[in-house]
Amino acid sequence: MRQDFARLIRATSVLVLIGAMSAQAAEPPSRKPGLWQVKTSIENSSAPARVLQQCIDATTDQMMQSSAGPFDPAACPKREVQDSANSITIDSTCTVGGKAATAHSVITGSFDSSYTMTVTAQSEELPGGKMTMTMEGKWLGPCAADQKPGDMIMGNGVKINLPEMLKRSASPGAPPPR
Repeated sequence: MRQDFARLIRATSVLVLIGAMSAQAAEPPSRKPGLWQVKTSIENSSAPARVLQQCIDATTDQMMQSSAGPFDPAACPKREVQDSANSITIDSTCTVGGKAATAHSVITGSFDSSYTMTVTAQSEELPGGKMTMTMEGKWLGPCAADQKPGDMIMGNGVKINLPEMLKRSASPGAPPPR
Protein backbone atom coordinates (compact mmCIF):
# COMPACT_ATOMS: atom_id res chain seq x y z
CA MET A 1 0.00 0.00 0.00
CA ARG A 2 2.81 2.45 0.90
CA GLN A 3 4.61 1.57 -2.31
CA ASP A 4 1.44 2.26 -4.32
CA PHE A 5 0.98 5.60 -2.53
CA ALA A 6 4.60 6.55 -3.21
CA ARG A 7 4.21 5.62 -6.88
CA LEU A 8 1.01 7.67 -7.14
CA ILE A 9 2.64 10.65 -5.46
CA ARG A 10 5.65 10.44 -7.78
CA ALA A 11 3.58 10.01 -10.94
CA THR A 12 1.15 12.76 -10.02
CA SER A 13 3.91 15.06 -8.79
CA VAL A 14 5.58 14.67 -12.14
CA LEU A 15 2.37 15.59 -13.94
CA VAL A 16 1.94 18.54 -11.58
CA LEU A 17 5.47 19.80 -11.93
CA ILE A 18 5.58 19.30 -15.66
CA GLY A 19 2.14 20.87 -15.97
CA ALA A 20 3.24 23.80 -13.83
CA MET A 21 5.71 24.81 -16.51
CA SER A 22 4.06 27.66 -18.30
CA ALA A 23 3.81 27.42 -22.07
CA GLN A 24 4.58 31.12 -22.08
CA ALA A 25 7.64 30.98 -19.81
CA ALA A 26 10.84 28.98 -20.09
CA GLU A 27 10.91 28.22 -16.36
CA PRO A 28 8.18 27.40 -13.85
CA PRO A 29 7.52 29.99 -11.12
CA SER A 30 10.20 29.88 -8.44
CA ARG A 31 9.46 29.73 -4.75
CA LYS A 32 11.11 32.09 -2.31
CA PRO A 33 14.50 30.69 -1.20
CA GLY A 34 14.53 29.11 2.25
CA LEU A 35 12.78 26.30 4.09
CA TRP A 36 9.40 25.19 2.77
CA GLN A 37 6.98 22.72 4.31
CA VAL A 38 4.90 20.85 1.73
CA LYS A 39 1.89 18.77 2.72
CA THR A 40 0.57 16.40 0.05
CA SER A 41 -2.76 14.62 0.33
CA ILE A 42 -4.72 12.48 -2.09
CA GLU A 43 -8.50 12.60 -2.13
CA ASN A 44 -10.27 9.32 -1.24
CA SER A 45 -7.02 7.74 -0.07
CA SER A 46 -6.70 5.86 3.20
CA ALA A 47 -3.05 6.95 3.41
CA PRO A 48 -2.34 9.92 5.66
CA ALA A 49 -1.13 13.20 4.18
CA ARG A 50 2.64 13.31 3.66
CA VAL A 51 4.57 16.26 5.03
CA LEU A 52 8.15 17.10 4.12
CA GLN A 53 10.42 20.08 4.29
CA GLN A 54 12.57 21.37 1.45
CA CYS A 55 15.54 23.72 1.75
CA ILE A 56 15.77 25.52 -1.59
CA ASP A 57 17.51 28.25 -3.48
CA ALA A 58 16.64 29.35 -7.02
CA THR A 59 18.82 26.66 -8.61
CA THR A 60 17.62 23.73 -6.52
CA ASP A 61 13.97 24.82 -6.79
CA GLN A 62 14.23 24.69 -10.59
CA MET A 63 16.08 21.36 -10.36
CA MET A 64 13.40 19.87 -8.12
CA GLN A 65 10.72 20.98 -10.52
CA SER A 66 12.43 19.95 -13.75
CA SER A 67 13.93 16.61 -12.70
CA ALA A 68 11.24 15.17 -10.44
CA GLY A 69 10.34 11.70 -11.56
CA PRO A 70 11.12 9.67 -14.65
CA PHE A 71 9.20 11.66 -17.27
CA ASP A 72 10.76 14.00 -19.76
CA PRO A 73 9.01 17.40 -19.95
CA ALA A 74 8.46 16.57 -23.63
CA ALA A 75 5.83 14.06 -22.41
CA CYS A 76 3.41 16.97 -22.01
CA PRO A 77 3.71 18.96 -25.23
CA LYS A 78 0.33 20.67 -24.89
CA ARG A 79 -0.18 23.11 -22.03
CA GLU A 80 -2.76 25.81 -21.70
CA VAL A 81 -2.04 28.35 -18.99
CA GLN A 82 -4.48 30.93 -17.69
CA ASP A 83 -3.06 33.44 -15.25
CA SER A 84 -5.51 35.61 -13.31
CA ALA A 85 -5.08 37.96 -10.37
CA ASN A 86 -5.96 35.19 -7.89
CA SER A 87 -4.81 31.93 -9.50
CA ILE A 88 -2.95 30.10 -12.22
CA THR A 89 -4.83 27.34 -14.06
CA ILE A 90 -2.87 24.86 -16.13
CA ASP A 91 -4.35 22.17 -18.36
CA SER A 92 -1.79 19.68 -19.64
CA THR A 93 -2.14 16.90 -22.18
CA CYS A 94 0.55 14.25 -21.84
CA THR A 95 1.59 10.85 -23.07
CA VAL A 96 2.78 8.61 -20.22
CA GLY A 97 3.81 5.05 -20.98
CA GLY A 98 2.38 5.41 -24.47
CA LYS A 99 -1.05 6.32 -23.09
CA ALA A 100 -2.91 9.62 -22.89
CA ALA A 101 -2.92 11.44 -19.56
CA THR A 102 -4.25 14.84 -18.54
CA ALA A 103 -3.74 17.12 -15.58
CA HIS A 104 -5.87 20.08 -14.53
CA SER A 105 -3.99 22.20 -11.98
CA VAL A 106 -5.18 25.22 -10.03
CA ILE A 107 -2.60 27.17 -8.02
CA THR A 108 -3.61 29.86 -5.54
CA GLY A 109 -1.58 31.86 -3.07
CA SER A 110 1.98 33.09 -3.35
CA PHE A 111 5.33 31.46 -4.07
CA ASP A 112 6.73 33.88 -1.47
CA SER A 113 4.73 32.71 1.57
CA SER A 114 2.14 29.98 1.00
CA TYR A 115 0.36 28.35 -1.88
CA THR A 116 -2.11 25.57 -2.59
CA MET A 117 -2.00 23.48 -5.74
CA THR A 118 -4.88 21.15 -6.53
CA VAL A 119 -4.35 18.74 -9.39
CA THR A 120 -6.87 16.42 -10.96
CA ALA A 121 -5.02 13.86 -13.05
CA GLN A 122 -6.59 11.34 -15.39
CA SER A 123 -4.73 8.36 -16.79
CA GLU A 124 -5.22 4.65 -17.32
CA GLU A 125 -2.14 4.24 -15.11
CA LEU A 126 -4.01 5.58 -12.06
CA PRO A 127 -6.34 3.44 -9.90
CA GLY A 128 -9.86 4.22 -11.04
CA GLY A 129 -8.40 6.29 -13.86
CA LYS A 130 -8.51 9.55 -11.86
CA MET A 131 -6.87 11.11 -8.85
CA THR A 132 -7.08 14.47 -7.11
CA MET A 133 -4.05 15.60 -5.16
CA THR A 134 -3.59 18.73 -3.07
CA MET A 135 -0.20 20.20 -2.21
CA GLU A 136 -0.02 22.94 0.39
CA GLY A 137 3.28 24.80 0.60
CA LYS A 138 4.26 27.12 3.43
CA TRP A 139 7.47 29.14 3.73
CA LEU A 140 8.94 28.53 7.20
CA GLY A 141 11.90 30.92 7.03
CA PRO A 142 15.58 30.60 6.22
CA CYS A 143 17.09 27.12 6.06
CA ALA A 144 18.66 25.88 9.29
CA ALA A 145 22.44 26.12 9.71
CA ASP A 146 22.85 22.35 9.11
CA GLN A 147 20.79 22.42 5.90
CA LYS A 148 21.88 23.15 2.37
CA PRO A 149 19.87 23.86 -0.78
CA GLY A 150 18.39 20.66 -2.17
CA ASP A 151 17.87 19.04 1.24
CA MET A 152 14.53 17.30 1.67
CA ILE A 153 13.55 16.28 5.19
CA MET A 154 10.92 13.54 5.25
CA GLY A 155 8.22 13.28 7.92
CA ASN A 156 10.26 10.58 9.68
CA GLY A 157 13.31 12.87 9.93
CA VAL A 158 15.33 11.25 7.13
CA LYS A 159 17.22 13.89 5.15
CA ILE A 160 18.28 13.47 1.53
CA ASN A 161 19.88 15.96 -0.84
CA LEU A 162 18.48 15.89 -4.37
CA PRO A 163 21.53 17.29 -6.23
CA GLU A 164 23.77 14.71 -4.52
CA MET A 165 21.34 11.90 -5.37
CA LEU A 166 21.26 12.98 -9.02
CA LYS A 167 25.07 13.09 -9.16
CA ARG A 168 25.33 9.57 -7.71
CA SER A 169 22.72 8.18 -10.09
CA ALA A 170 24.58 9.74 -13.03
CA SER A 171 27.92 8.33 -11.80
CA PRO A 172 27.88 4.52 -11.72
CA GLY A 173 30.22 3.21 -9.06
CA ALA A 174 29.96 6.35 -6.93
CA PRO A 175 30.28 5.64 -3.20
CA PRO A 176 27.02 5.21 -1.26
CA PRO A 177 25.73 8.15 0.82
CA ARG A 178 27.15 8.53 4.33
